[in-house]
Amino acid sequence: MPVNYATPEPAALFPVAGVRLGTAAAGIRKPNRQDLTLIELAPGSQVAGVFTQNRFCAAPVTLCREHLAQDTGIRALVINTGIANACTGEAGLLAARQTCTAVAGLLGCTAAQVLPFSTGVILEHLPSERLIAGLPAARAALAEDHWHAAAHAIMTTDTVAKAASRRIAGPRSGIPGMQSPSAGFPLTVTGIAKGAGMIRPNMATMLGFIACDVGLAPDLLQSLVREAADASFNRITVDGDTSTNDSFVLIATGASGCAIDSESSPYWPALRAAVIEVAQELAQAIVRDGEGATKFITIKVGAGGTADECRRVAYAIAHSPLVKTAFFASDPNLGRILAAIGCAGIGDLDVGRLRVWLGSAGEEVLVAERGGRAASYVEDDGARIMQAAEITVRVDLGRGAAEAVVWTCDLSYDYVKINADYRS
Repeated sequence: MPVNYATPEPAALFPVAGVRLGTAAAGIRKPNRQDLTLIELAPGSQVAGVFTQNRFCAAPVTLCREHLAQDTGIRALVINTGIANACTGEAGLLAARQTCTAVAGLLGCTAAQVLPFSTGVILEHLPSERLIAGLPAARAALAEDHWHAAAHAIMTTDTVAKAASRRIAGPRSGIPGMQSPSAGFPLTVTGIAKGAGMIRPNMATMLGFIACDVGLAPDLLQSLVREAADASFNRITVDGDTSTNDSFVLIATGASGCAIDSESSPYWPALRAAVIEVAQELAQAIVRDGEGATKFITIKVGAGGTADECRRVAYAIAHSPLVKTAFFASDPNLGRILAAIGCAGIGDLDVGRLRVWLGSAGEEVLVAERGGRAASYVEDDGARIMQAAEITVRVDLGRGAAEAVVWTCDLSYDYVKINADYRS
């Protein structure tokens, strides 16, 4: 079960004008499950994305990059679970292209206006004939309020669907630079994501889709999707592996009538904050649902020389199997944390100036300072905090003002079982 997370109710996921979603059971890998999602976008929608850095990137990732570069206006997204269509060579690219062509035929657009996404088992070929056969049912199910259904249909090893939504006060007429025929109506940001394992920075084995009904200039949209990714999906890790299919897409339909052409717009700060909040909620939900996770762990590293070295220290702690298994056992084996920090690659780190705290539920205990155990530290205090479902590790490097935050989870028996049985 996920750590302190439940899928929002359907009514809590606000429809985004200009976006319709439909799902179907196509039998792509397993029968009788919703495994195909079709997302239709209104004409004029803008789309930007960031993708995996894995050199074995999947065929749909290659095609997404190609279609976005053509800048012909994206009209649809198609997502399948069960088969990742990764490491499948020319046959995989052909299957992805056939999928886009089939969607284009149904929706009356070109194949270049369709973005394909796949998730599931790597090194197996996508049964495109089954996927294509399921498309008419997905099209028939298209509706603005099907975010909840789509969140479920994109799952693989997830135990819960992941979704989030925000509303912003709508535009008022008379503001310079604003186009607002729907003056007074709220602006909406809604997103869904999937992911539970093979999660690490540089994205994860995750798919994320966030849409807003604001019109955004293309350069703003691209900068916002990168900023949102860096503040969310690039700050999580479950097991240290980077997938072949990572994709995070931001959609701006403009259907609200509110257009933002520059960061000087009065609505830019609120929209930017809402998009980042939704992305962070989805990213944290992925960690909370980490395969077999029993604890959600926030790692805060501060007083660093640079943000990069703070991130390196945070990830050294978060990626350590010894640290993660100690958290699972609720064992305050604090030497593992210090050893991980020492392996972060900061050659001139003065360990005598470093301090480490463990915290939960408003309580924080200093556990290490001056190169070793804190004089005030009592083992019972550390053991009590390690029992909590949500724990914070705070590190002060004592060398500057930079900081970074990473979210991770523990590593349990169930993680091994889930991944050992993944293809069964």
